[in-house]
Amino acid sequence: MRLITEDALLMCAHPPGKVKIEATERLVTIEGRRVLVETDPEGRAIVSCPNFNPPAGIRPCTRTLRVQTGYSGLLRIEGRRVCLDTVRGFTDGTPPGTVRYGVTVPGQSLVSATE
Repeated sequence: MRLITEDALLMCAHPPGKVKIEATERLVTIEGRRVLVETDPEGRAIVSCPNFNPPAGIRPCTRTLRVQTGYSGLLRIEGRRVCLDTVRGFTDGTPPGTVRYGVTVPGQSLVSATE
């Protein structure tokens, strides 16, 4: 499993729905790009989700919810678990509790770790 950086690509289950990433950790970088840590993928905007059908009550994914899996069990930076390329969680899209987001591209290929 790879650590993910601010260059990672996270998407909802409806391509091309893309998660806007914001790295909050500033101490550790890989090739000059900041590593994502615990809560960085949560509460982020999702753009371009095509899942939209007003008559059926279906709305697009617009925000990520809490990460369900993918934080390292071993590595921490300033007490916050690092994000691995296994990060997965639900979006606010409909139907609730069924639409997931996850890592498509980790943003780097040098550093790997375990959960």
